[in-house]
Amino acid sequence: MAAPAKPIARSTERTRFWRAPMLQSAPLRISVLIICFLWTLPTAGLFISSFRNPQLITQTGWWTALIHPFEQGWTLQNYQQVIGSNGMGEAFLNSLIVTIPATVIPITIAAFAAYAFAWIPFRGRGILFTIVVALLVVPLQMALIPILQIYSGLGLYGTFVGIWLAHTAFGLPLAIFLLYNFMSQLPRDLFESASIDGASAFQTFTRIVLPLSIPALGAFAIFQFLWVWNDLLVALVFLGGTTPVLTYQISNMVTSLGSGWHLLTAAAFISMALPMVIFFALQRFFVRGLLSGSVKG
Repeated sequence: MAAPAKPIARSTERTRFWRAPMLQSAPLRISVLIICFLWTLPTAGLFISSFRNPQLITQTGWWTALIHPFEQGWTLQNYQQVIGSNGMGEAFLNSLIVTIPATVIPITIAAFAAYAFAWIPFRGRGILFTIVVALLVVPLQMALIPILQIYSGLGLYGTFVGIWLAHTAFGLPLAIFLLYNFMSQLPRDLFESASIDGASAFQTFTRIVLPLSIPALGAFAIFQFLWVWNDLLVALVFLGGTTPVLTYQISNMVTSLGSGWHLLTAAAFISMALPMVIFFALQRFFVRGLLSGSVKG
């Protein structure tokens, strides 16, 4: 009769073992839920306000729509006015023209540079990489005026080429740093095998390194796309009002006296539509890219 007691004891021990982590993680889960709630609360208020009547927006808070949902007079007027405003379609196309090359160009250059820093020995490699990493702490605002003066002399002000080069220069340090951390963790055996088979450095890069680096490339592509798409400062300095992008067009909807700000609630979600599609499409690469290189295999 004493024999069945051991499995019962083991089962009790296992139950206690699994209950303890659950109890310990309860405060963590509650904290995460609270942080998520506070983080999404302004976005929820913005989303609700985008469907409210402009008069009600100025008179009552957005939370009243939750208290009296059937008395608010929901409307699509804000979205219709934003989409139908003059120049919005052109600004959307200008944002695409700016964002796509400003994402592809730095990723391409950074991939070659990160591969060279990680696996191609050359003189001064450590010093150059230190300089690249040090550029991460330099605020881009310090470079706007000098670059603008150079652009004025070269005739690049107000051109797409000028803003492509600016975004490329501002995004390269972080891109090289992130891709280097990933590529440097690749197994050395892959490169030794490729060298034995007679593959050149370029062939090794295109056939081995690039396919394995897709998660890191996708993660940085999301970062760079969001930064450039939501940028107003760089576009305002190097393009101005001659070639308005979406953020510039949206900012002009509010007058100097502050009227018309209710249109920003709808314009914000219109400008968020494409970045959200890009993010969810590349989400798996984003997560894998962030986790890659954190531990050694």
